[in-house]
Amino acid sequence: MSFIISVLKRFFQSMLHLLSFSHRTISNTLNVYIKTNTGKSLSVDLDPKWDIKNVKEMVAHQLGLEPEEMKIIFAGKELDDSTVIEECDLGEQSVLHAVKTRSSPTGGSKPLCETLVDLQLTERQRDGDARRAHFYVYCSSPCKSMCVGKLRVRCSSCKGGAITVDRDPQCWDDVLEPHRITGDCQNQGCEGSDDGPRFSEFFFKCSEHTSQGEDDEAVPLYLIKPNIHNIPCLACTDVKDPVFVFQCKEGHVTCLECFRAYCVSRLRDRQFWSHPDHGYTLSCPAGCLNSFITEIHHFRLLSEEQYDQYQRFGAEEYVLQSGGVLCPQPGCGMGILVERHCTKVTCMAGCGFVFCRKCLQGYHLGECIPEGDNSSLGDTTGDCLYNVDPGRAAQARWDDASKVTIRVMTKPCPKCRTPTERDGGCMHMVCTRPQCGLEWCWVCQTHWSRECMGNHWFG
Repeated sequence: MSFIISVLKRFFQSMLHLLSFSHRTISNTLNVYIKTNTGKSLSVDLDPKWDIKNVKEMVAHQLGLEPEEMKIIFAGKELDDSTVIEECDLGEQSVLHAVKTRSSPTGGSKPLCETLVDLQLTERQRDGDARRAHFYVYCSSPCKSMCVGKLRVRCSSCKGGAITVDRDPQCWDDVLEPHRITGDCQNQGCEGSDDGPRFSEFFFKCSEHTSQGEDDEAVPLYLIKPNIHNIPCLACTDVKDPVFVFQCKEGHVTCLECFRAYCVSRLRDRQFWSHPDHGYTLSCPAGCLNSFITEIHHFRLLSEEQYDQYQRFGAEEYVLQSGGVLCPQPGCGMGILVERHCTKVTCMAGCGFVFCRKCLQGYHLGECIPEGDNSSLGDTTGDCLYNVDPGRAAQARWDDASKVTIRVMTKPCPKCRTPTERDGGCMHMVCTRPQCGLEWCWVCQTHWSRECMGNHWFG
């Protein structure tokens, strides 16, 4: 009998809650998902002016719980009943975690965005300066630009968001490095790490577009910071905000415009460093030691065209440092990794050009013959205002266009190097130069053989 009375009581309470919320008018809705620790989720429209107690009263009975026996977790914090939704830094389609309390309620706290102090401040500075933390991220989709970011928390073991942190992060190492801050994960079935405690894992989201789910993440640009100390730019001496802070001991500061100009000038002269651990990167312009930029997504501040060039140069440097070569055919430049003893290289995934690894000309028999010298360039270190690369100067000659056309449209005879153009027909070529007459293969660029005849006589 008591069971029936309890069921009826719960039913009438649910109806009263539904009726009370149906009479409320929501002037500005915020669509969020309520997710339980058992995997059940619920989509609701909330008024940003409501508090967490209102949220509990609205969703508790839909989840089969009483408002008094549930808690709401968001971004590593159990939210207090008096917390207003608009204070929580929620975005459209964000996820709140509803968990049944394991014991009597102990009360919650303010959201992480309200308690987290700027990570630039030292422990001594935090006592007199409690300014809020601000983050910048690179959003790859859909923004494809630098945006303001939001810090979020999940369990490092089960990757669930129903975890409360034992303390707020005090520095960037707490955020970026694993196993720094422990937490209490409420997800069912979470067993924690092998060494015992459950650890929190921090990640970032873009605040400038609607959330695309729990897997929607952004890359933290942790060297871009608010200029809380009003430090002038190293280059232009202007005080701007935000700024780029290099990872040197002195922490040299540049504004974002000067950082872009620094990157473009170094990129134009191919003065980036190909670091074995950090990739294609730059160091502090003041020449400081141990100041390499370790997160290369900071170079996303460049334009799309400049970033494409940065990626291409970085790939070329990797190929060359790995013992590979770049295809010398104009318009190709494909990177090719070959064995050290190999002298005949074929651009298989690119234009198909076959060339000599030593002289980078079309493949030939016998010793390499220099294509030409740069003696006509003269001394480039005189009174000229610019430092001219002899290789680039050789490519910038007025009559070089015809030479490029010849290289693209022809292949050299492997014996006498006479440019030869193939205009249809088979792959069996005969050099017409007197005293040569070499029979060679257009594909292999070597002596014509029975293998060539069988494999690609007619292509």
